[in-house]
Amino acid sequence: MSHDWQPLLLTFRLAAITTLILFVIGIPLAYWIAHTRTRLKPVIETLVSMPLVLPPSVLGFYLLLAFSPQNAFGQWLEQWFNIRLVFSFAGLVVGSVIFSLPFMVHPIQSGFQNLPGSLVEASRTLGKSDAYTLFRVLLPNIKPALLSGAVLSFAHTVGEFGVILMIGGNIPGVTKVASIAIYDEVESLNYAAANFYAIVLFAITFAILLTVYVMNKKLLKAG
Repeated sequence: MSHDWQPLLLTFRLAAITTLILFVIGIPLAYWIAHTRTRLKPVIETLVSMPLVLPPSVLGFYLLLAFSPQNAFGQWLEQWFNIRLVFSFAGLVVGSVIFSLPFMVHPIQSGFQNLPGSLVEASRTLGKSDAYTLFRVLLPNIKPALLSGAVLSFAHTVGEFGVILMIGGNIPGVTKVASIAIYDEVESLNYAAANFYAIVLFAITFAILLTVYVMNKKLLKAG
C-alpha cells in the first residue's frame, strides 16, 4: 500500500520555515523582555504568552477574520502587495509564527535572565556595542536555551491543528498538513492511513526531543 508523503513534507517545511522566522524574531524580543524596565513589560509578556492558554480555534478564528479579503487588513494586503493569507501556505506560516511564539521566546528569555549581569558589564567596560555583547558574549552562553527554543517551536508547529484548519482549510499540496490529513483519514474511517501519518510524526518528534535532551546535557557539562 502506497502512502501520500505530501502532507508530511508540507508539515516539516512549515515547521522549518516557522522555526527560522521565530529564531530571528525571538532572540531580540526575548533579550528586550529580559532586560527592559518599562512598565509595559507585563503587557508584552502577556501578549507573547497568550497562545499558551488561548484555544487554537479562537486564535485561528480571529486570524481568519483579519486575513480575509473582505476585511480591511486582508483587503489592504491583497490590493497593495497582492498577498492573500487565507487558505494559503503563507497564511499558515504567519499563523504558526504567532501561535508558536512563546515556545521560542520563553526558553531564550529564561536563558538571558539566568546569565550573570557581570557578563554585560564586562563587555560594556571594554567598549563593546550592544550588538557585539548580544551575539558574541551572551548568545554563546545560552546555547541550551537556544536549542530548546528552536526544537520546541519546531515540534509545536508540527502538532498544530486548530489554527491550521481555521486559516488554511484542507487544500492538498497547499495547506493539508499531516495533522489535517490524520483528521481526514479518521473521518473516512481509513485508520491505516491515519496511523501511518501519526506514527511518522510520533517517531520524528520523539527523535528530535531525545536529541535535544542529550545535546543539552552535553552542553551543560561542557559549560
